[in-house]
Amino acid sequence: MFFASDNSGPVHPEVLEALTEANMGYAMGYGADAQMEAVRHRLRDIFETPEAAIYLVATGTAANSLALATLSQPFQTIFCSPVAHIHEDECNAPEFYTGGAKLTLVPGGDKMSAEALRQSIAGEEVRGVHGPQRGPVSITQVTERGSVYTTDELSALCAVAKDYDLPVHLDGARFTNALVSLKCSPADMTWKAGIDVVSFGGTKNGLMGVEAVIFFDPKHAWEFELRRKRGAHLFSKHRYLSAQMLAYLRDDLWLSSAQAANDSCAFLADGLQAAGATLEMPQANMVFAALPRATHQRLLDAGAVYHLWDGPLDGPGDEMVTARFVCDWSISRDEITAFLNLL
Repeated sequence: MFFASDNSGPVHPEVLEALTEANMGYAMGYGADAQMEAVRHRLRDIFETPEAAIYLVATGTAANSLALATLSQPFQTIFCSPVAHIHEDECNAPEFYTGGAKLTLVPGGDKMSAEALRQSIAGEEVRGVHGPQRGPVSITQVTERGSVYTTDELSALCAVAKDYDLPVHLDGARFTNALVSLKCSPADMTWKAGIDVVSFGGTKNGLMGVEAVIFFDPKHAWEFELRRKRGAHLFSKHRYLSAQMLAYLRDDLWLSSAQAANDSCAFLADGLQAAGATLEMPQANMVFAALPRATHQRLLDAGAVYHLWDGPLDGPGDEMVTARFVCDWSISRDEITAFLNLL
């Protein structure tokens, strides 16, 4: 009954098997291993981008921060949602790796609107040398509140950015959960919509720890390589990153794992709603549901693990408190059913 985070789930057995195989013998370091070359070919094929520059790092924070640093200058500002992961959960790493670029929070909810983004961009670069200059736009997909941007919404945001000649970064920690929800192609959700670079996540979807950074224009390749090395994120024994990503992409494991997580979340949401919880049906593998505090106390006492979102555990038992529930690829229907039977 573990719904705290998809970060907390196990590594997929096929990935562990691939790591064991990669551990045999010797391989060149720093990304010169044969498996990394296979990863590049596979991702270029998946994204329909034969010239894309593709790199691996071990964490989502590194992927986002190094990608944004490559696209921005220290005197610029990065436009993002008020609840973007780069704002809420990365300890100012983007500011650190960019050398001081600030974040401008676009007013609204977890999903930026094209109109609000345009107003925010227009509001900067109006104080000459005294103010921040306009920099990249960063979009989180799936958002930190479980929403999924449609391809039309992504295209609208990118069109605004392009009106100001600004690059666009997609934080895709849960990229594949969004993809299977939209039933579109990776190209449709990225470069065809106007995205310049994507952090293609794997850690939340069954990998031990690896994310891909994909630049659709290879002109950024050398700068990213330098920043990755200078930022201490170039692995010497890189084959262990490559092996994970290659196993992830083989036989569409990345897609089936995300589909399993999304389906489990939909099953959970149906049960929560039937039990009287207040919620919006999930768009991917995360749902926020309001239940009486007494119900939360009973669930947590029984061993369920999840995060309360808008109130403490102590207080009036009949008061509604919202909690976040996240399903990973591995959670079983039996575990979800056991949880729902406690409601």
